[in-house]
Amino acid sequence: MTLLTMLAVVVIAILRQRSLFGVVILSGIYSFLIASVLIALDAVDVALTEASVGAGMSLVLLLSTLHLVKTSEIKPWRSNLLPLATAFVVGAAVVWATLSLPPFGSPDAPIHKHVGPRYLQKSIEETGVPNVVTSVLADYRSFDTLGETTVIFTAGIGVMLLLRGRRKRGAK
Repeated sequence: MTLLTMLAVVVIAILRQRSLFGVVILSGIYSFLIASVLIALDAVDVALTEASVGAGMSLVLLLSTLHLVKTSEIKPWRSNLLPLATAFVVGAAVVWATLSLPPFGSPDAPIHKHVGPRYLQKSIEETGVPNVVTSVLADYRSFDTLGETTVIFTAGIGVMLLLRGRRKRGAK
């Protein structure tokens, strides 16, 4: 409930934000919160992907886009203390949440007792693929892999289009 409440607060903050930079930073916070929710749901692989793509790659691409387009922002009509306090609270909550995680690589972690053993035992029989990682990514989790690939492809195309537009403007 705490994570979902924090997600709702971040969404409201994004909606009220007048600064493009603030929206980008809050969207990165949102991605980290979603990654935390996914960890709580024992989907560590998806959580790592969300953290790296959603909060890492997307944040860098959006900040780069803001730098390239050189838009002027509307001056904020209020103090920046509330977003700063929110960022500290969210950061503290993320650090606090990581303290309850099992040690890294622990064989007793809940994720290793759920579907992992089944994948290892039934992978070749159900998919016909001798490599377990490939069978998980290409068969059991194929829609998830397709979605991740689509996101990365779309982000790459967006960056190429932005850079192409900048090159044409610079040539004039």
